[in-house]
Amino acid sequence: MVLRIQLFAGLAERLQTSVLTFSVQTSEITADALKIELSKSYPEAASQISVSFVAVNQEYAPGDYLITEGSEVALIPPVSGGDGQAPVHTESQDGRYCITDQPLSVDEVTRKVLHPDHGAVLSFVGTTREMTGEQRTVHLEYEAYIPMALSQLESIGEDIASRWPGTLCAISHRIGKVDIMETSVIIAVSTGHRDNCYEASRYAIEKLKQSVPIWKKEIWEDGSEWKGHQKGPWDPTASL
Repeated sequence: MVLRIQLFAGLAERLQTSVLTFSVQTSEITADALKIELSKSYPEAASQISVSFVAVNQEYAPGDYLITEGSEVALIPPVSGGDGQAPVHTESQDGRYCITDQPLSVDEVTRKVLHPDHGAVLSFVGTTREMTGEQRTVHLEYEAYIPMALSQLESIGEDIASRWPGTLCAISHRIGKVDIMETSVIIAVSTGHRDNCYEASRYAIEKLKQSVPIWKKEIWEDGSEWKGHQKGPWDPTASL
């Protein structure tokens, strides 16, 4: 069986490719076994592979999930949240979730959640900061597994609507180069009352950082580094 495996962020840099063509001697293989075989074949990336999750057909796959030939497979390193030649702008069908390399507008995203029966509207705006401790950032670069990222954003909206019935949510995330003080993400939430609005907004940004396959590369004056999940063992499928 031959698998075509998509790679991202620091893992793609380490192996110097965004797609691996990988041969497996069986007609199916579990997600965990695939990581083991990849680590054997690419020992220089074994530490990154071990903390990555396998995604199959744009969904995070449990370790015992059986992968067969023809599946869309990706190896997702810990997320943090490419710079292409053509403009990128991809939206969900309802227009409330967006991945784009164009500048973001708070007013535009917020308008998507306005409702005559909602008395509370909250917009969270994430921007690029210059200083992290004594480290000076020149700019950030974001990369995304776009179709899966968009699907995960929609899932966040569905979770919010389930936890706080009637709540509306819209999320736009930028990819590519984002300069100091520029906006990388906007989350807009509207509810009937402010308490739910605060809770839903916080849930959205925490879940985005946990599970949406978007990666951030910090560019410094003297180097760069891909920034991933930094709060212990990473599990994008865990409940918040």
